[in-house]
Amino acid sequence: MSANNDLIVHPRPSSIVASLYTLRDLNVDVAILHGPPGCSFKHARLLEEDNLHVLTSAMDESDFVFGGREKLSATIDRAVELFSPKSIALVGTCTSMIIGEELKDSVGAVSDDIAVICVETHAGYANNTAGVMAVLEPAAGLGLISTEELTRQRFLLKEATNIELRNGAASRGYLEPSRGDLKYKVAEHLLELLKSGKKILGILNAKKETAYMFSDEILALYETAEILGVSKNIVLMANTDVDLGLPRVREHAKNIMAEFEKRNVPIHEIIGGLDEYAVTGDRVAKLIDEKYSDFDAALIAGVPHALLMEPFAGMELISITNGPRQVAPIKEMGHDYVIVEIDLHPKTLGISSIVPSEFGDTLRAICADQIKNNPQK
Repeated sequence: MSANNDLIVHPRPSSIVASLYTLRDLNVDVAILHGPPGCSFKHARLLEEDNLHVLTSAMDESDFVFGGREKLSATIDRAVELFSPKSIALVGTCTSMIIGEELKDSVGAVSDDIAVICVETHAGYANNTAGVMAVLEPAAGLGLISTEELTRQRFLLKEATNIELRNGAASRGYLEPSRGDLKYKVAEHLLELLKSGKKILGILNAKKETAYMFSDEILALYETAEILGVSKNIVLMANTDVDLGLPRVREHAKNIMAEFEKRNVPIHEIIGGLDEYAVTGDRVAKLIDEKYSDFDAALIAGVPHALLMEPFAGMELISITNGPRQVAPIKEMGHDYVIVEIDLHPKTLGISSIVPSEFGDTLRAICADQIKNNPQK
């Protein structure tokens, strides 16, 4: 049998985890994973830091054969006792879905005062965005989001999937993980661009809560330019529209914009919401064509591979991602430098303000050292 080179064999995000993050974005109080105790353990634990209580029905080998409905009902009772929630989500897993457990059969035991979302999902979908829709469709049925927002989210998820198929983790069968270019080398080069008077775009095109760290790179660019007296050469764009997205997503945008304002860092162009990272390309292209075509370089933080390459023709591109498997595809698109914020996810959960990034701190530190060692320059 010949190998199928199109088969994606490196690990990819789980639909179950995508469901949990979406429940977090809806501000659901408790999510109960109906499956083994270790299912999605890492992310379930991290989401406890972000005000989503995640419990498990802890199915074992016996339940795989005889079913785990009694355990699920008992876990629901325990969740109500512990947290007095206004909303609960029952989330399927590979185990419960394979043996045909009906989540809705356990809803009857829940008080009518508690909204219950049954999330029929598992980790076997080709794209993890299926896990998002598994939450949003029943949420719309309960009136937790509007039909208009459901339609909008469906479109955004389709585009996000397309981006990953073209230039992301689903673009080839195997992607070698990489830490990308050395941060201090890229920081030194960026400082040289600033000192030589180059005009630079700083573009935040980040996904939801990841923007809390990616914003720091945009801050560091502007703050460094101010120290060097060249902030007039910097234009900042951000997908931080405070009126778009699920409740938690809008809250993230408000927090970030408030901090930019507090630090007197101007966002010259709003290019969309924090859930619109996959569809900002046309907006950025239009802005560059109309106003910024003479710029020399761009620093892109978040999901750089979602932006079109053509508008940046003639510009030097420095891009920042948090995906080690994303380095090679971004380089192949034509980006000159790609660096990775490897510890971003655990540092951007359960917070409400911008957190320091490794690259941002590196840029600031090298700038400070250069000024200290060469005070006349």
